[in-house]
Amino acid sequence: MTTLAVSPITARKHRRLSDQGFITVMVAVVAVLLFLLASVLVPNFFQLQNMINLVTNNWAVISLGVGVTFLLVSGNFDLSVGGNVALAGVLSVWLAQSTGGANTLSTGLGFPLPLALAGAMAGALAIGALNAFFVVRLGVPSIIVTLGTMMVARGLAQVITHGSQRNTNLPDGFGTLGNLTLFGTVKLPVVLMGMLLLVAVFIERRMLIGRVTYWVGANPVAATLSGIDRGRHVTRLYLFSAAIAGMVGILLASEFKSGFSNRGMLMEFDALVIALLGGVAIAGGFGSVIGMFFGAIILAVVTSAATGLVLSPDWQFILKAVAVFLAITAQTWALARRNR
Repeated sequence: MTTLAVSPITARKHRRLSDQGFITVMVAVVAVLLFLLASVLVPNFFQLQNMINLVTNNWAVISLGVGVTFLLVSGNFDLSVGGNVALAGVLSVWLAQSTGGANTLSTGLGFPLPLALAGAMAGALAIGALNAFFVVRLGVPSIIVTLGTMMVARGLAQVITHGSQRNTNLPDGFGTLGNLTLFGTVKLPVVLMGMLLLVAVFIERRMLIGRVTYWVGANPVAATLSGIDRGRHVTRLYLFSAAIAGMVGILLASEFKSGFSNRGMLMEFDALVIALLGGVAIAGGFGSVIGMFFGAIILAVVTSAATGLVLSPDWQFILKAVAVFLAITAQTWALARRNR
């Protein structure tokens, strides 16, 4: 009987994880280590309910992170999601409010609730379409476009609410979606976030649209020469991200039974931060939704620990910045060492 000799280098190549898998595992390990460190430093931090809260309290940012991750992998930014959250929430309230209220802020358009929610989603998708038009058709850098549309969306929300909020004269069922509980005490928005993550991972790993996203981000010229309609694909990604932002905005408005023009403030940057913490390359072509999720856990642990240590919000911003800097530096160093 004969045996085939396999060189150590070939065997190692077959055994080892991909670079993306390696970074994802590393991010997960960092998240666990940070949690254990916070458990030592912060009293009563190591509790089951606190572990659950790290996810449930951040369902909105994690949901937004899915769309932002896909766009980053494709080589594009979406900084409009926070403004889109505010716009969708305000639109859902304004459209659902009854006509003839006591004052301007209590008077809406009186649409049936399903139609009001559809109108709010249409408004969010319009922002996504605007992003795609300027990025794809006019070739404007995505970071500039989405910063602009973020301000447009939030500005429209402020106009509709007169810089305040709308929270009266709403139909009875308006607060149902945001406060409905499933499986005992788990709120519907958290369940939807979990479903969104599962769908996103399936798309990323098993569907052609997911693989195309990596190809477009890694080498857009080669992707175009291969027959991929890069413009159409990026347009779909912007609409997908806008739809998630619209859903988050509607659910938050329903949860609090109000449309607030400042809702979602800085969520766009938190979504970007968790994607970068999760190993998504800012230049495109590399990253994963699972990595983004663990990046969200890292950010949640840092923020929660800072609150438990009674640090001021200013210090929390500094901690976020340091966490991002260290994460990107560590990932770059680890990949360089790995691929020597």
